[in-house]
Amino acid sequence: MNRVKLRNLCQSCMIGFAVTMIGGCSALLPASPPQSSYYSLDGRESRPNEQKLQPAPMVKRAMIINTPRAAAGYDSQHIIYVRQAHKLEYFAHSEWIDTPARMLAPLLVNAIEDSHAFSAVVQYPNHVIGDVRLDSEIIRLQQEFTSQPSKVRFTLRVYLVDNLTKKVIAWREFDETAIATSDDPLGGIVAANIAVQAVLEKLTVFCNEVFS
Repeated sequence: MNRVKLRNLCQSCMIGFAVTMIGGCSALLPASPPQSSYYSLDGRESRPNEQKLQPAPMVKRAMIINTPRAAAGYDSQHIIYVRQAHKLEYFAHSEWIDTPARMLAPLLVNAIEDSHAFSAVVQYPNHVIGDVRLDSEIIRLQQEFTSQPSKVRFTLRVYLVDNLTKKVIAWREFDETAIATSDDPLGGIVAANIAVQAVLEKLTVFCNEVFS
């Protein structure tokens, strides 16, 4: 075998060995972590047989809406689900784009403003001096897998407070559930928005009843 053929054979062997080593090393490398998905809470999902609220007579009151509080466990961007009572879990690669409390605040403003029960509805902080204040707390927002199909439960407690006397005028706890279209985070997100929309509608009725 001449020198040229021997050199070519050696080069081929080295290339083959290198390719084999690269392939073997790539199999040992850790897989890329799955990308997280982020979801919004906007209450825009329509509900069957949805009824439009009739506007109440305009009254000379302005409402200040505080950013809702959230019960322990519901004050983060984690999307909570439940498989057994009293045990909260959250999806590893699916999150809210913000905390539910902060996402809910502008939805409360829009819903009560659309009810036409107040001369102005603003979110705190604001330069407007309100006559009435709405305080609220998210008691739970969770996808429940304790039955099939899964469902989302949303519970909101609200207080209407006289801003001058600081006394509670009225309070109510709203609790709504919506069946998930699929037993995964996306199905739960759709159901969550339906449940939120249902609570917002009942809240506007409540405000109209208190101040009509």
